[in-house]
Amino acid sequence: MAELAGILRKELDRYSVGEKLPSSRALVERFRASPVTVSRALAVLAAEGLVVTRPGAGAFRAAPRPAAVRPADTQWQHVALSAEAGEEAVPRSVDPSGVLPFLAEPPAGVIELSGGYLHPCLQPERELAAALARAGRRPGAWGRPPLEGLHDLRAWFAREIGGPGGTLAPSDVLISAGGQSALTVALRALAPPGAPVLVESPTYPGMLAAARAFGLRPVPVPTDGHGVRPDLLAEAFRATGARVFVCQPLFQNPTGTVLAADRRREVLRIARAAGAFVVEDDFARRLAHEDAPPLPATLAAEDPEGVVVHVCSLTKFTSPSLRVGALAARGPVLERLKAIQVVDSFFVARPLQEAALELVGSPSWARHRRALAAELRSRREMLLAELARQLPAVTPEFVPPGGFHVWVRLPDGTDEVALAAAALRAGVAVTPGRTFYAAESPAPHLRLCFAAAAGAGELVEGVRRLALAHAGR
Repeated sequence: MAELAGILRKELDRYSVGEKLPSSRALVERFRASPVTVSRALAVLAAEGLVVTRPGAGAFRAAPRPAAVRPADTQWQHVALSAEAGEEAVPRSVDPSGVLPFLAEPPAGVIELSGGYLHPCLQPERELAAALARAGRRPGAWGRPPLEGLHDLRAWFAREIGGPGGTLAPSDVLISAGGQSALTVALRALAPPGAPVLVESPTYPGMLAAARAFGLRPVPVPTDGHGVRPDLLAEAFRATGARVFVCQPLFQNPTGTVLAADRRREVLRIARAAGAFVVEDDFARRLAHEDAPPLPATLAAEDPEGVVVHVCSLTKFTSPSLRVGALAARGPVLERLKAIQVVDSFFVARPLQEAALELVGSPSWARHRRALAAELRSRREMLLAELARQLPAVTPEFVPPGGFHVWVRLPDGTDEVALAAAALRAGVAVTPGRTFYAAESPAPHLRLCFAAAAGAGELVEGVRRLALAHAGR
């Protein structure tokens, strides 16, 4: 799509302002591209203001934009944004650099082993389109939804989170605009600016960025191959007085580990003794691989005392643009979560909620789950095999039974940031490990994503390019 947009952009000088470009059918035939690819390429040019599209008529060259007006002097803003309102103010750091690599598309020709979403070939695009079309025709689909979310969608999430025992009711669930939004709401609800927040080490950079943006202080608690260490968690609560612990008990990002059964009970016990909440980021439950053992219940399903605030989403399993997720909690904290979400964003767009309901209620939902589980296992094995063959010095610390990623240890002394930069120059994007640490990194690592590549061929070529970068470091 990007390549076709580039060709069309260069050819625009052939047309005068207002002149019609060749039809989509003609472009499909000329470039042997799919209608979807042509449509997206024209949409890129339209977004750049180079063409104007008119439904039923075609695409036309747009009039040139007027020269940009020279901006006024805005340097005063640095003082205003940095000034602290008195000695009690809490410094904030709004830094999205830790998450931008997962959100931005890599440059043309670069293989993406750094992403955080499914490649389009793995997304259920046809099913999503059909669900959205059906949703748009539902009575009231374009009206204002309940602030908490559609009841039927809340009920579906309650069953998914609470499990067969039915430990959650629809009234315990709020619909959110994806997992990141739910995480930020939970952090703001549970901890005041300046407060410490306990986090796994390593952990998800998007959560670290959100915590720091709100003036919170992430305090790392080390993990091993069985998840967070309970002894160090208890010590961290005692030392800091924290009232929040954020964790990913299932297929943790970036390590892929699963919190051991005995540690699950200990984490809840320790948090309850500290009078603290556990934010359970259950982002990867639907990303179990074909060979994964039976999944444990959510922490929320085993928590009758309201210790757990549960966060989950449909986004990772479907599409980056299906930003529909859920917050689940019991007790007074639910009202605070709701209040913050309402103030921040009012509600989640009803058509998206209706489309999510259509999707999860269709036969294609289970088919997609089975197909994705098989494909993720295949890609994981392919990536591990290629690492063993082409990069034996890079060792996986754990073989994940779910999720998108493999966490690999680099030889001692490796500059992981320099290696990632060299890999990008060689044509493959990877993520350096220090991005995932709230404090110092104990050893050099890379996180490699096997779900964002176009297929097995790209995985093989991506490892080859990484090996070249590693050999030349």
